[in-house]
Amino acid sequence: MTETVTETTAPASPEADVQGPDFAAMLAARLCHDFISPASAIVSGLDLLEDPSAQDMRDDAMNLIASSARKLADLLQFTRVAFGASASAENFDSRELEKLAQGVFAHVRPTLDWQIEPQAMNKPSSRAVLNIAQIAASALPAGGVATVKGVAADGRFSIIADAKGPRARLRPEVLAGLKGEPLAEGLGGPWVQAAYLNALVRAAGGQIAVEIGEDRASIAAWVPA
Repeated sequence: MTETVTETTAPASPEADVQGPDFAAMLAARLCHDFISPASAIVSGLDLLEDPSAQDMRDDAMNLIASSARKLADLLQFTRVAFGASASAENFDSRELEKLAQGVFAHVRPTLDWQIEPQAMNKPSSRAVLNIAQIAASALPAGGVATVKGVAADGRFSIIADAKGPRARLRPEVLAGLKGEPLAEGLGGPWVQAAYLNALVRAAGGQIAVEIGEDRASIAAWVPA
């Protein structure tokens, strides 16, 4: 059984308010949630190093600090582009975007198969492909492969992420966000990223489509190139 949801450039009804203070608070909470786990792990490792009774765990503490620091750095670099903080750059090299996406996938169960040829991508398509890749990763809680493809043709850049793996699924709140609908129930963190993706694609004049099948979830979008 396959479910297909298509989002056009017309506003969804009712539309999520992506400019309001509540949305900003939810987005901040989502990012803090991503950062707090590795940051807390670094602090825990430092506490172990300072504990005289835990000197036999020094190597474990150093490994915890090192791995958590890498995860935090990867997430920060990814977020800087995916959520628009790198505002001075108007174009991004797709190879650099792959590094950012692979940095996130290095800390989750699924793997990333990046199939975008080396090329310059504009800001909307760059933000879109990173968010689509991360949402595809979250659709594979038991692992699997997220294949990300992108091609520029006919004045538009088309992106598709095909997530395949056991129990692949998109949460109902993610589907609502991708359609531009407000959060009715469920977790705000997954919804707010999907709603942000919907908003940035529509603001660029593009569209989003979602297809769900057995052990498979696909997210497609296009924006003007």
